[in-house]
Amino acid sequence: MSEQNKVIYDHRVLSIVERAPSARIIFPNWQKEKECWLFLAAHDDDIVCGAGLTLLAGLEEGVEVHAVISANGNMGYCREESRHTIAQIRRQEAEKSFDILGVKKENVHFLDFDDCSFYLNAGRRFADENTKSPVIAGATGLQNSYVWALRKIRPTRIFLPTPTDIHPDHQLTTKEMMISIFHAQGNIWPELGEQIEEIPLLYEYSTYSDFATLPTMRIRTNQELLERKLEAIRAYASQEQIELLVKGLEESGAQEYLREVKLDIMTPHKHDKLFD
Repeated sequence: MSEQNKVIYDHRVLSIVERAPSARIIFPNWQKEKECWLFLAAHDDDIVCGAGLTLLAGLEEGVEVHAVISANGNMGYCREESRHTIAQIRRQEAEKSFDILGVKKENVHFLDFDDCSFYLNAGRRFADENTKSPVIAGATGLQNSYVWALRKIRPTRIFLPTPTDIHPDHQLTTKEMMISIFHAQGNIWPELGEQIEEIPLLYEYSTYSDFATLPTMRIRTNQELLERKLEAIRAYASQEQIELLVKGLEESGAQEYLREVKLDIMTPHKHDKLFD
């Protein structure tokens, strides 16, 4: 790959692969100067590990890039002495990591839900004096925060964890975002902002587990962008197993895979042909 072409995009439809040096050629419904990518994660290091090259590719393309981090990392301690400080440590590491990637500080959104609490924080409920989870517009819950983020950022594309991931927080992140997209494009909960005009296009990335079906896109970059991704991963020094992950990514090379998905709303007559 030449220095001139830092990124190559491959898009597979059945057995046919289209290849291009530009995202605007490969990604459908390109919005030009309005193009905006939202990278959603349960944990602060998920995005750079699973979609760091894709994020860098978007920045190379001149796209406005946002990251939404759902958890505060408070269960990510590897040593007993950092049990009560790990959330603050992870926040500092995340800020450094996204700075290395080149994401604007104001475009990194920390929602601050406790690790391993996503089942308890599913949905939306009104806050009261006993509420300990994050509160926005007088309510709490993942759907409350995600609808707020969608209406604030107004992304054209969302990159989110594959729901087949073994980590329950990753599964709930995607599940809660899918219903939040449905909510965000309607009039419900107006205190969370003005409804979005179009449903964003959706792409799954893989952090720990493989996709439910075969990926449909591949992002390949030059070594320079891979090294920046690896440097950004190493910013999470508190995660003592990080070098094992870096080693595996180095062996895999400068490539990532995505799976296109749709917010599939049931409509009448959808399955008529199966029975005609």
